[in-house]
Amino acid sequence: MIQNVLSDGFQLPAGAAPVACVDIGGTKVAVSIADALGVRGRVAEPTAKEGGRDALALQIIRLVGRSCQLAGVKSADLSAVGVSSCGPFVLRDGLVELAAPNICGGLAGKARGLPNDWTTALLEAPLRQAFANVRVENDGIGALEAERRWGALQIKGQPLSHCAYVTWSTGIGVGLCVDGHVLRGKNGNAGHAGHLFVSDNDDALCGCGNVGDVEGLIAGNAIPRRFGHLGYTDSATLFIASYAGDTRAAAIIDELCRVMGRTLYNLVVTLDLQRISIGGSVFWHHRELLIPKLQSHVRGKLAALTDGCELVPAGLGERVGDFGALALVA
Repeated sequence: MIQNVLSDGFQLPAGAAPVACVDIGGTKVAVSIADALGVRGRVAEPTAKEGGRDALALQIIRLVGRSCQLAGVKSADLSAVGVSSCGPFVLRDGLVELAAPNICGGLAGKARGLPNDWTTALLEAPLRQAFANVRVENDGIGALEAERRWGALQIKGQPLSHCAYVTWSTGIGVGLCVDGHVLRGKNGNAGHAGHLFVSDNDDALCGCGNVGDVEGLIAGNAIPRRFGHLGYTDSATLFIASYAGDTRAAAIIDELCRVMGRTLYNLVVTLDLQRISIGGSVFWHHRELLIPKLQSHVRGKLAALTDGCELVPAGLGERVGDFGALALVA
């Protein structure tokens, strides 16, 4: 198993101005400050999903201020703010708004259970009013960049040219690199393989409004929606039951891995990849169980395309989101 290659002692060069690192997920927002003394002052809160459409941006501005206080840094001294965010993105006047299924309740409607009717959440415009230099990227791209620089998507310190990062967490996110080029697309949304249609299953409502896409079937927030009536109220409960010998829970996990495994296979054969690193809370806490199950859906199938492609745990482990934001501005 590839071990973490970026220590907690990571530092910017001596004399470098501090930067803020913002990781936005469907469950939480985390902010930290990086400078010549290291990565410090980490704060995190549940992602804002109530109030006006600028609630998330206002939360980030407040958390950046709090993180600066903890790190002993002045907000005015920040040279940049890197924002690694779940998507998709919508560009309005060239600025990113979020149309994120796990944040914006107006996409799938009341059936999704989110406490707002937003179709987009304001993000980049309010941040640019507060900070001089802001870079916003899809969190799959941020994690991909971090894994290529410091994690599992490199060989002997050189970033791989044909690779992907996949997160299996609250949602399903992907970052893609082909021929040494990170793929972004017209609105920065390349890699949203979590919204590939893979099933006609009518209980798999995704927050985007689709029924039967990958995220709606297997994401962390899909598990209680689909299997809560069986007593599996979250992913942890499902896996605990499986480890305890619950054959029904084990069968459900096998089915989740079939969907994710086929998704990974599709990425490999479409993009001719040499390695995929996988992170996210659902995967990371059960990686030793899940890796061989996922590999079984890739290895031995159309060997001309799948031979030579590895599936590995993220080299940056649970910190891949934090360092994904850092990779955008460091």
